[in-house]
Amino acid sequence: MVANFVYEDSIVTKIWGKSDTVLFIFAGAAAEFALNKAVDWLYFTGRLPADPLGRLFSTVAYARRIIFSDQEAALKAIDQITSIHKEVEKNRNAQIPDWAYRDVLFLLIDYSIRSFELLERKLTEQEKAEVFDVFYRVGLRMELRGLPVNFIEWNKMRQEHLQQNLICSEFTIDLYSKYKKSLGPVRYRILKQVQFMLVPAKVKELLSLGKTPWFTPVLTFYKILRGLKLEQSFKNVLLPAAYKAQISNLDVCS
Repeated sequence: MVANFVYEDSIVTKIWGKSDTVLFIFAGAAAEFALNKAVDWLYFTGRLPADPLGRLFSTVAYARRIIFSDQEAALKAIDQITSIHKEVEKNRNAQIPDWAYRDVLFLLIDYSIRSFELLERKLTEQEKAEVFDVFYRVGLRMELRGLPVNFIEWNKMRQEHLQQNLICSEFTIDLYSKYKKSLGPVRYRILKQVQFMLVPAKVKELLSLGKTPWFTPVLTFYKILRGLKLEQSFKNVLLPAAYKAQISNLDVCS
């Protein structure tokens, strides 16, 4: 029997097996991508500003191919990601900084934990270490340098990266205008509220996300519906019609 890259009962498959948790992960990632000092790399191909939601689902597809595949298929997906980035570097005649690669892994670890805890429950230290280990193995396969070797070291480096590698730039402003155009004013406000509840203090400060989360009672109501398995109609109202089928397909775990 071929082993999976992530074992079936892992907390990581539980986190990435529910559409709402995955969407929260990428709500947080969308905030931090916009602030990253290397975001110009995401603008180089033009794909992110042209279609931020499409780019999101493309990224989700790769992440899920890794998490829900056997070892061989997962490694092929990671190698494909590496190949795509190498091609971009070749076309630009420059290298993506090592810290920029690490930042992406770091935020996927962080928002996986934060999103699950916001929607479900607190994770144990062992479960957090499990989340770290999955993305650490992705980084090893990509031959990234300077990776932390355990969750404790990751947490220290994560705080350093948040202080050193984020800035509110013209790319930030432009990317948020693209988010608003893609989502519409109501869903855009909801996105910013979810981000307010998820992101670290440094990200919240740089994006001026405000001080009072009015979305808290809405989230509480949603959790009640979720517990009763009645959340789908609520999600249908909130989600863009063009992406409902793709979002529904994200649900692996009940």
